[in-house]
Amino acid sequence: MTKLIVFTDLHMLPEGGRIIGLDPYERLQNGVRHVNRHHPDAARVICTGDLTHKGDAVSYARLREVLSELKMPYSLLLGNHDARDTFRTGFADIPVDEAGYVQSMIDLPEGRLLLLDTLIEPPHDFPYASGYLCVDRLNWLDRQLTEAAGRPCYLFMHHPPHDVGFPGMDEIKLVNDTAFYELLHRHGNVRHIFAGHIHRTIGGSWRGIPFSIFKSPVHQQPMILNIADSSLSVAEPAAYGIILLRADGALVHTEDYEISDVEAGTDEATAPAAMAG
Repeated sequence: MTKLIVFTDLHMLPEGGRIIGLDPYERLQNGVRHVNRHHPDAARVICTGDLTHKGDAVSYARLREVLSELKMPYSLLLGNHDARDTFRTGFADIPVDEAGYVQSMIDLPEGRLLLLDTLIEPPHDFPYASGYLCVDRLNWLDRQLTEAAGRPCYLFMHHPPHDVGFPGMDEIKLVNDTAFYELLHRHGNVRHIFAGHIHRTIGGSWRGIPFSIFKSPVHQQPMILNIADSSLSVAEPAAYGIILLRADGALVHTEDYEISDVEAGTDEATAPAAMAG
């Protein structure tokens, strides 16, 4: 079994910056320390985009500072709040594909991880903050899935490639979702899609493929399903995702680390009696 940790929508800002009164640096640092303390056996941390709030060099430097505390390696993806060139300057060690997009592949005993770059930088004619996989990026994905024929593949991306039930967020999903799913169905080896962007914990399946979306370590999407505004935020507890990959599938958990009490019940002398399901 391989354990993966997922942070998404980090929205790092320069020192003193706040989002609805919350400090992205402090919130992420608390999450990193929580992972180090409770999941030191994790093979990797994957951050699925919106690494910074404004795509500036200072924020990327602060992000590197926080991530340097991790006891395990990390992988980074880009979201609509990022700036590709600035990111690549600050994180020159993060792999990119042959076209310069921040895409990479990781092979594990349980399958292949494919990390996608859905950032569209201006100028473009797409809805603001939406995502896109151009021909070059789709061709890269096609080649990776072909090489992994017969093996389970797990996709990580910032923008969900489908609706999620929030009208405002559904307007800024992956724009070319039809072409994306047509490609996946031609191969038939994608077992799960992991995304961010929504700032909410959401799970289900779309066009026959399971998906999981995780909350942010900073601000969250309010749980109001009939709003068209995609800019609303609430100060709910910070969270990260936990993925347990096994030969027969993937198990997905969410940890609201600001309010978790994982130490409770670990002492056999004081733990509450187990209850039968």
